[in-house]
Amino acid sequence: MSIRLLPETLINRIAAGEVVERPSSAAKELIENAIDAGAMRIDVVIADGGQSLISVSDNGRGMSADELQLSVERHATSKLPDDDIFDVKFLGFRGEALPSIAAVSRLEITSRAEGSESAWSIKVEGGKKYTPTPAAQTKGTRVDVRDLFYATPARLKFLKTPRTEQGHISETIKRLSMAHPGVGFSLSDGTRKIIDFPPVTGDLFNARLARLTAIMGRDFSNNSLLIDAKRESLGLSGYVGLPTLNRGNSALQFLFVNDRPVNDRMLFGALRGAYRDFLASDRYPLVALFIDAPSAMVDVNVHPAKTEVRFRDQGMIRGLIVGSIKHALGDAGHRASTTVSDVALGAFRAGQLPMSGGRSVGGAIYPNQPFTPSVTPGLAQRNGAFHAPLPDLDQTPMARTSDLESTYDPAALSYPLGVARAQLHATYVVAQTENGIVIVDQHAAHERLVEERIKTDLAAEGVRRQGLLIPEVIELDEVDCDRLISRVEELAELGLVIEQFGPGAIVVRETPAMLGELNLHGLLQDLADGLAATDETIALKDRIGDVCASMACHGSVRAGRALNGAEMNALLREMEATPHSGQCSHGRPTYVELKLADIEKLFGRR
Repeated sequence: MSIRLLPETLINRIAAGEVVERPSSAAKELIENAIDAGAMRIDVVIADGGQSLISVSDNGRGMSADELQLSVERHATSKLPDDDIFDVKFLGFRGEALPSIAAVSRLEITSRAEGSESAWSIKVEGGKKYTPTPAAQTKGTRVDVRDLFYATPARLKFLKTPRTEQGHISETIKRLSMAHPGVGFSLSDGTRKIIDFPPVTGDLFNARLARLTAIMGRDFSNNSLLIDAKRESLGLSGYVGLPTLNRGNSALQFLFVNDRPVNDRMLFGALRGAYRDFLASDRYPLVALFIDAPSAMVDVNVHPAKTEVRFRDQGMIRGLIVGSIKHALGDAGHRASTTVSDVALGAFRAGQLPMSGGRSVGGAIYPNQPFTPSVTPGLAQRNGAFHAPLPDLDQTPMARTSDLESTYDPAALSYPLGVARAQLHATYVVAQTENGIVIVDQHAAHERLVEERIKTDLAAEGVRRQGLLIPEVIELDEVDCDRLISRVEELAELGLVIEQFGPGAIVVRETPAMLGELNLHGLLQDLADGLAATDETIALKDRIGDVCASMACHGSVRAGRALNGAEMNALLREMEATPHSGQCSHGRPTYVELKLADIEKLFGRR
């Protein structure tokens, strides 16, 4: 078969297969064009999940008749003024979006250039271009995409339901609106507004937080930490949630590079690393981070849809993310998210008892509900026992009560976690603050304190080793053994001294002293697996962090242990002075704070 050139229509359809994966892909390209045109308001209307119609209107600079004709030509762009593909300052720059969309749909663009007295319109159907004609249009541009994929009906089979496709378009608009809070966005299905974000004024950080609050919810706004860090020419800003504010998936993790929404495995891996000591592996923090990097340090041209990027120095980016987040979490101290107390109060409300119709109890009016008291035989007789004098009233009070009273210091109420007033079920410490109460899980709290103490000792003294009285021989796969033996010196620096013991076996002579007794076979197997996956000696460090958490768990105050007043107050004071003490290693809260105002509402006093 001889070599031939493909026809232009087929070339455009192939490009459309790369750029326009689904309706949300087309919407993304059109919205990015509007943002690049300086629009301050972008309105999107869709029908049938974007398959029948995607209409994007903006108030940007607009285009003249000649520019309209060029805009639907392949690789025509206004966003590379000096032809430097490595200095990209716009979201769209490849010049493929409009001709690719037009190749598989019925496209109409109506635009009025800034300062022009007339507007023009051009149509392209299945790749066939028509001559521009005069039209009626205010300042800006409107792009109507109808019957998407009508020219490639095979692609229609891969589309999901209209509701699902609508959800993808909504997600696309939300991501773009996060990076551009000064731009107003709306999404409508022709009958109702699905999204309506007015432009936000003010400084960038407050504007971003306002837009993030509209998308991620008030809980994120109340329980997020500001990130604003720089390293050489790189900048990192945004907001990250407290570890106790987490979810079971990564749907609320948003990452941007030069205001471009991206999905980058390295960046998401850095997030996991930053939260590793604070969250279980199946929980995900809420995050919105914005990376500002010089164009020369990042390549945004590695994917047709521009959803992936490549960094020249990935280590610097990862270090900036991990370091900045850990610093912010450290500055948060013992703070835990307010959602913990909200859930607790919600549980209390769920337990309201039905009262007789219209009765007022403690100032609270309960709704009319049928109430039939159940009379138990002999209740009156047994009720008399409750009115009898309590026994042993003349005896000395229990040591626990007297001890709490003797250690009670009203001045301690000003401390963030207050002063201990009781211990319940030998597990929970109840403390009184100036305006509420705090309930502390003594085991979870002390677990975090012990773990942080171990980490401090490691940083100060290094990894101390202990020799095994009887060296232990571990049998592994030969390939795994080779991986470990090739890192003998590096492992020794981390406290693990191993030697080859024939094919498929390793003898362990020394281990990190801080680990005590441990499953050496499991440790070495995990280490070998980590080396196979990353080819870096980081698996042992990660494993040490996990074992530190396990040590802290077994070495901390156990649930069921009675504490005296001094011990309880010492626990509270140490929590206040220890970073990250608001959550255990798995992201669960170590304490719940209930404000007095909320408690009064439960009893109808407010």
